[in-house]
Parts: sequence; C-alpha cells; structure tokens
Amino acid sequence: MCRFTLYLGPSIKLSSLVVEPEHSIITQSFRSKSQEEPLNGDGFGIAWYAPGVSDTPALFRSVTPAWNNTNLLDLARVVQSPVILAHVRAATKLGGPSEANCHPFRSGRYAFMHNGHIGEFARVRRSLLQGVCDAAFDGIHGSTDSEHLFALVVDELHRRGTYERGGVQAMAEALAAAIARVQELLRIVGVQEPSFLNVAMSDGQEAVACRFTTLADYDGESLWLHTGRLYVCVNGQCRMLSPDRGRGCVLVSSEPLSDDDGWDAIPRNHLVGIAADGSTTQRPLAC
Repeated sequence: MCRFTLYLGPSIKLSSLVVEPEHSIITQSFRSKSQEEPLNGDGFGIAWYAPGVSDTPALFRSVTPAWNNTNLLDLARVVQSPVILAHVRAATKLGGPSEANCHPFRSGRYAFMHNGHIGEFARVRRSLLQGVCDAAFDGIHGSTDSEHLFALVVDELHRRGTYERGGVQAMAEALAAAIARVQELLRIVGVQEPSFLNVAMSDGQEAVACRFTTLADYDGESLWLHTGRLYVCVNGQCRMLSPDRGRGCVLVSSEPLSDDDGWDAIPRNHLVGIAADGSTTQRPLAC
C-alpha cells in the first residue's frame, strides 16, 4: 500500500521530507519497512502551501517513480513551505497508473491523501456518490477509492457550511462523518472485505490525520506521530528538537523518517487533530 508524510510547522524545504532523512519518502518508495511489498513506484505527489501567495495548495504529481524523477529532486532542493503533504503510490486494480490518480488530491484550500483501500470498492463505487453535492462530484477526476472518499469529506464540509471556513474541528468532523458513511454503505451492501483508511488532510493552517481499519484484531496500516519545537536536517541528519515554548511542529508519517526518539504510533481507529500552533489532540473513531 501507499506511504505518506504530512508536515506542519515553521517553513522547511521539501527535501527535508522527500530526500534528506535516512528513511525519506523517496526511500519509502523503493524500500518500505512496514510492508511485505517494499515498492511504491506507481507515481508520487507533493502538495505544499505558500502563505501570502495563495490559499490553494500547489501540486506536483507524476506517474513516474519518486526515486527516478529529477524534477522532483530539483524542486525539493529550493521550495520551502510550512505545510507539506508528500505521497508515494502503489496502484490498485481500479486506480491504475495515471496522473489523475496520484495523491494528494485538492479541493479549494484542502489537500488530501490516503493509504489503504475501501473494501470491495467496485461494488460500492457508484453508491458512494449518490447524494453528494455538485462541488464534491465535479472534483473527481480519477478512478481511485481515495478520491471518492475525499469527495465524501468535501460533501460533509459543504453540508455543515464549513467548507469556506475550514479549521481542524471542521475537518475532523467531516472526515469522521465520511468514514461513517462508507462503513454504513458497506454494511448495507454486505461487503466482507476489510477497509483500511489512513488519511492526512490539511487546509493550509491546520490538519487532521487518522489511522483506521475495519479488520478485527489488527491495528491497521502503520501511522506515526512526531511532535517537537523544530524539525531540522543538518548534513544529512534529520531530527526533531525537543518541545519548547512557542510554535511547534508536527510530522505524521506512514513510517518514521529517522531513528530519533519521539515517534509514537497513532492508536488503531483514532483521529489526530493538529492545530496551527503544533498542538495535537486525539479521539477515537467508531468502527
């Protein structure tokens, strides 16, 4: 399955996530440690925000493997941002290699990425979209279950009247409601295959992430949380400085980027809220 990393904090170069760490997102694209299949070479994507320039995140996505894209390496060397979402992809049957199927996905100020799958997605794909608003439906450009899940989140934001406002609470409520809608539909249809819904999402100011599965007696796909005062990379060594007063920073990653202390596994079926000051909260999601 796919691998991803989200960063929120003081501006850093894209290379601090993509290239420099010992277990960077590029390394995870060809040598994942937490999966039987170590390759995630069916494309990649980066979303980043430029405060003061635009509320809408920039996207760079490609169907080429992350480890073999020189444009990615050159971009990562010079671009800085306070909010970054990076994803490397392992394609599913219904979501073959195409740029439209590469994460992150974007809607207005929101960027969204997913690791996992909706159980028997082919059986429920059409039903998932019944009743969603035009804005959510029109935002689907590919064929992945991930983008359909994002459409449900966008629909929930519009239903609640919070799409324009954003914020960690609005995103958390919309993501939890979207996952509940997926579960209810799967129960109605009688789907037995488990779902794995690890998600990271941001509005450019705050963010949410979740680790979720319907499979009993399994914690789900790996997802880690790292918080501190400042994340730094010096001479190829990347680490999180100890928490301190002032604005903090947060990393959420499918696999730890480095061996420094402080990486904590997000519990099974929990949602993490990340505020603009780097503080985090966790709450359970019903299965």
